[in-house]
Amino acid sequence: MADRGEPPEGPPENAPGGGEDEYRSLVFDESFVRAARLKEFSAEERMEEHAPAVRSLPPRSLRAGSRAVIALVLLIALAFGTAVYMGFRHPYTAPVGRRAEPLRSTVVPLAPRDAVPGGTAAGLLARSPAAQFAIGAAGINLPAIRGTDHFSDSEVAAALTTVKDYLAASSLDPDVLTGHAVRPVEILLDPDQTAQFNRSMSRPDDDGQHAATGWLVRFDPAKVALAGPDIRVRGTLSYTETGSDTLEVVSDHTFTYTLRPATPGPQRAGGASLFTVRRELHFRFDREDLRLHRLELRTSYVQAGPQACPTDTTGALRPLLAGQRALSHGPAGTDPYATGRPTAAVCGTLAVSSPRTPARADQGSGAPPAAPSRP
Repeated sequence: MADRGEPPEGPPENAPGGGEDEYRSLVFDESFVRAARLKEFSAEERMEEHAPAVRSLPPRSLRAGSRAVIALVLLIALAFGTAVYMGFRHPYTAPVGRRAEPLRSTVVPLAPRDAVPGGTAAGLLARSPAAQFAIGAAGINLPAIRGTDHFSDSEVAAALTTVKDYLAASSLDPDVLTGHAVRPVEILLDPDQTAQFNRSMSRPDDDGQHAATGWLVRFDPAKVALAGPDIRVRGTLSYTETGSDTLEVVSDHTFTYTLRPATPGPQRAGGASLFTVRRELHFRFDREDLRLHRLELRTSYVQAGPQACPTDTTGALRPLLAGQRALSHGPAGTDPYATGRPTAAVCGTLAVSSPRTPARADQGSGAPPAAPSRP
């Protein structure tokens, strides 16, 4: 029978001690075994005593946010560098702010050779050189529009349209013509010219800068009224670029009005008469003017008759009406219906073109006879 503690098959061969187990004398009783229980540490307990095997990563959303911030910073830096580069390499210089110059104006009264003819408004127009002119704003035609080196088609169109609006407001508006309104003209002017314009309306002066009639057509409402609604118009518009930030427009138009005395009371049949105004105006635009639908009126040259010669026309035009005569005359042959450069003079003699000469087709439609100028 095997000894206690040996396996049933007997002691193992080749055991040290000549087959005697060196731990044979050790006996583990039941209380020792129960006290020697194994304890498995939790993951949190193991983390407190041991460094993590791998480096922990931030949450996915935080990593994505960091990449977005880096990309945004790089994009801003690239945009800033491009802007700086283009600032040095841009072929055009930045526009320099400037103030509008004061208007310089000349108003020349034209005296009739004989007594002013009278008649009905329709009959006078039918026999005048203005018979084939267009009526009202239809006679202010825009030329063919083509962009310039620094101004697009739309910018050129904006300049020409603003000039047309100014001509209509200052030459065709009944309230402006009779001295009852100035606001339709004022709102189209560059603000730098507003003070000069208001001074010209309130205290006109014959100093070449403050004549109300340099800005607009105005009749003395105490003496003159419109005899009919039709105002005949013919003329031209042209434009040219004078700098990378400046566009100039020249208008040259003749306006024919039918007038009658303003005093109340019985009037003779056929008491109307004609009055003709030729206006050559030079306008200038910068890009701010184009954007805000406004203009700078640089020069104004006006011929108007029949009037006495000389006469004060700074505050309003003073027409001679049917049957009236001028006591003196200026240089002969001044024709407000003619085209070409007007002759500068203090006073002129009204020479009306022959009504027997038919108007050209382009004049009858109000179209300009010449093509627009380009740089």
